[in-house]
Amino acid sequence: MSATAATLLQSELLPEGLNVSFKTLPAILVIGMLLVFIAIGFIFRVADAENMWVAGRSIGNIENGMAIGANWMSAASYLGMAASIALSGFYGLVFVVGWTTGYFILLIFLAAQLRRFGKYTAADFVGDRFNSDTARAIGAITTFLIGFVYAIGQARGMALVGLYIFGDLGFLGLSGYQAMVVIMMTITVGYLTLSGMLGATKNMVAQYVILIVAFVAGLYAVGLTNGYSTVLPQIEYGMLISSLSSEFSEPFANSSFYLWIATTFSLIVGTCGLPHVLVRFYTVENERTARWSTVWGLGFICILYLSAPAFAAFGTDLYGENIGAVYGDPGMTSSAADVIVVLAAQLSNLPPWFVGFVAAGGIAAAIATTAGLFIAGSSAISHDIYTTIINPDATQRQQVLVGRLSIILLGVITTLAALDPAAPIAALVSYAFSLAGAVLFPMFFLGMWWENTNREGALAGMTTGLAIWGVSMVNEVVPGYVGGLEAPLNATLATWLPAIGSALVAVPIVFAVTIVVSMATDEPPMETKQIVRQCHSPEPMGQQQTAEDVVAADGGEEMATDGGHTADDATDDGDRTTDDATEE
Repeated sequence: MSATAATLLQSELLPEGLNVSFKTLPAILVIGMLLVFIAIGFIFRVADAENMWVAGRSIGNIENGMAIGANWMSAASYLGMAASIALSGFYGLVFVVGWTTGYFILLIFLAAQLRRFGKYTAADFVGDRFNSDTARAIGAITTFLIGFVYAIGQARGMALVGLYIFGDLGFLGLSGYQAMVVIMMTITVGYLTLSGMLGATKNMVAQYVILIVAFVAGLYAVGLTNGYSTVLPQIEYGMLISSLSSEFSEPFANSSFYLWIATTFSLIVGTCGLPHVLVRFYTVENERTARWSTVWGLGFICILYLSAPAFAAFGTDLYGENIGAVYGDPGMTSSAADVIVVLAAQLSNLPPWFVGFVAAGGIAAAIATTAGLFIAGSSAISHDIYTTIINPDATQRQQVLVGRLSIILLGVITTLAALDPAAPIAALVSYAFSLAGAVLFPMFFLGMWWENTNREGALAGMTTGLAIWGVSMVNEVVPGYVGGLEAPLNATLATWLPAIGSALVAVPIVFAVTIVVSMATDEPPMETKQIVRQCHSPEPMGQQQTAEDVVAADGGEEMATDGGHTADDATDDGDRTTDDATEE
């Protein structure tokens, strides 16, 4: 083993001030929680592709709303958002603003339309909407990349909070942090390989309950114990701000106005392009359920998002009083910031079992999101590349097998990358948002709202988005994994094309390229236009029915005026829809 590799394997990520030791009651609590997840995965294990990827399109609105909440509120929300606010102050609010705003756009412009289009995956939509296996392959590769980059942050979060519960369990030359990465990722991959989307969705409901109760209970306990707050810490923490450093409260003290705008924009459009978020709309019964599950999901998410700034303020003050200066040199490290939620509970002298419960919420949040990411990534390989392009005659058993092997592959490469991560949790996750916003969001939006978007335009736009994102990553992130290179390679480029907010530059360019190329080339087939129009029809469809099914049944002649149904045919169409759904 080279000296560099040995150094990598021995790297330490121990947060200062965190009580890193084995604790019996918290360990029993977390182990019991993980066993429940595995049991749910076993009970709802799948054997066919429909349940593997979209849970049989059987999920209701509240259940899907809770799954959206758990799927969305990753370690970046539970741990990274408070960490970013603690370290960067006002700049950290980009995550609250960007992520919640993105869901409003999803609700208004994409949720119901995507459900009516009715595919399995994001790449499935891209391939069928633009009639291109090349576009499908680019979408699948992008989905896999997003899952990989996003999951690195989840692995880091699980490992850091796991240190509080299980202590420094280094083995085989791995540090305590790295050992926790391996253990947590092995458990996550194990239950996902068994359960698929159906089991993952059922687990997400349980995971949401655990993470939100742990986070809110922790916030109230810390606020009451230290006299910071009483009834409404989400507002009362404002009284504490004046006593904190200007780095916490002064706008743009830690970053430029441009970076704030760039990051916020990237998080908004990235939210609308994340495959593991969009696939939630494919799992529901119909488009109405898709809309309402988004509303429920946003409500569930806001409970945590309105609480994170308060937790950051409490944790920052406690760190300054008990450990050392938060800002300056050396200041709080990124690893300590990433566990500020757990650290705040510990520094408040709350019982270890309760602090362990708060930590367990972070693990549940990370596992829930990793589940969504890996299901989306594995479906991109199994369904979009293997079944659709390589082996169209693949059996259900073969599809599920390839999907499970893809989950294992994603788990292995994520684990290796997370052994020595290049950035804090929130930053790692934001790179994935920039990619989703630059490549997939323009295709979803234009694909649903401009029927003349064609194959050539989509291919040109997607490759342009990938190229812009790749340039920003090579400039800032890749050097962190390559010895002898210092990031950023070009400071000016990093200023105007930051990896964390590259979608601000990429999205307008991708939109322009896609529109110009589409206008300069042949229009898409009429059938494709009719399918797009059907996605905006007010007429309900059956549980297993898609816009393509309706167009094929109607012949499409009336689609240009009223979404595929004439007034005289409305009743008959409704009856046929019901019959088709029953037959399917």
